[in-house]
Amino acid sequence: MSNIQVTAKFKIHPGKEEEFKELAQACMASVKEKDTGTLQYDWYFSRDGSECKVRETYINSDAVLAHVANLGPLFSQVLALSEFTPEIYGDASDALVGAVEVFKPEVYSHYQGL
Repeated sequence: MSNIQVTAKFKIHPGKEEEFKELAQACMASVKEKDTGTLQYDWYFSRDGSECKVRETYINSDAVLAHVANLGPLFSQVLALSEFTPEIYGDASDALVGAVEVFKPEVYSHYQGL
């Protein structure tokens, strides 16, 4: 399995929900314009709007790194409005794990599936 899946979890700072949603729209526009290896990029909000999870699938680790580079300053703005925890699923490269280690991601290797 070469695809990499990511769950990006955000706890949004109180009172910053609308600003966060505006940045979410800007991130989506950036992905549509710039990313070439993104297969899934879906944003979900809790009913009260205080939490967000982004379900992402990429063709490989290099595509995740390109995505992070493409978001650039937008991602910094998102981080300023929330607490961020990533989960990475698949055979993530050492370069990918190293690039995001500051966020202390949970990394899961693929075992089996369909």
